Amino acid sequence: MSSDAPPTHRVTSFEVAERAGVNQSTVSRALSGDAAITKQTRDRVREAAEALGYRVDARAARLRSGKTRTIAIVVIARPGMDATEINPFHYNLLGSTCAAASQMGYQSLVSFQSETENFDRDFVETRQADGMVLLGTSTNDAAWEYHHPNLSRGDVSSWGSPFTDHDRTDSDNVQGARIAVERLLAGGYRKLAFIGDTSETQNQFCERYETYCAILKDAGLECGEPTFVHAPTRVKQGRLSAEKLIASGREFDGIFCACDALALGVLEVLRERGIAVPDDVGVMGFDGLDSGAYSNPPLSSVEPDFRKAGVLLAQKALGKLPADDKARIPVKLVERDSVRKPDQA
Repeated sequence: MSSDAPPTHRVTSFEVAERAGVNQSTVSRALSGDAAITKQTRDRVREAAEALGYRVDARAARLRSGKTRTIAIVVIARPGMDATEINPFHYNLLGSTCAAASQMGYQSLVSFQSETENFDRDFVETRQADGMVLLGTSTNDAAWEYHHPNLSRGDVSSWGSPFTDHDRTDSDNVQGARIAVERLLAGGYRKLAFIGDTSETQNQFCERYETYCAILKDAGLECGEPTFVHAPTRVKQGRLSAEKLIASGREFDGIFCACDALALGVLEVLRERGIAVPDDVGVMGFDGLDSGAYSNPPLSSVEPDFRKAGVLLAQKALGKLPADDKARIPVKLVERDSVRKPDQA
């Protein structure tokens, strides 16, 4: 049999070393492009490896270097719900974070966690990952309490945490709420209602509500109490909250919803009640979800820069950014049809 015939077993670096006439320790250094190894030797080792069909064990190489080149991304879901029922906003964040990690040369290890029995936070300690990103619903108290001890670490970043005692990555909620409310005012709406949960654990929604109130007061308009009804999903919360607002008898001609999923539920109820949008009532969301483009009518919204959000989450988890307890993601207006155009006001 020819010595150049493909081997029938898994080739080792010792065989490559023997064929190339070098020490075994030289093989990995040569194949990794170590400048201390001469070009002639590197070429000889590569030729030997190619002839034998040798492939570097990437995982072993990473572990020898002390780095896994992997980032763990934990998506926290509501208890009792599976991955298919997660808010699309969090899937957008997940996708952008995976993309950012890939561009940085990292693989992504994704874990969906909703029930106590599948909680896991030791990805870095067990050398499965070099850093961890936490994102998802802030309503799973048990999950966030479990992960709370890790949130102040330099190798962990988060989006959606109910806590304020650690570095955070969030949308620019103040600027986003300003854009939303001013757009409603530009459309000629003056009696604006706010739908959203402003409980203590909903930091982002609270910032949006506080900005809504500040802008209305500056305009000499009334800032009403937020309207919100708890339910298993955001869309259902939006439906029940809209029904509560209508039943209250309060006059309104515009609604600022703390997130798009709430707004989608609101639009359903308004349509069922025969309330024309945007002619009778303008509706503005926050998140810029693609699903808003297919609602009836298409939902106007404020959208964070998901690409930048993913980059910042990955960079912070991998220690490539200095600590910053207020990393804010830029936002922009998404013009659709649920708010009158200024020239139609």
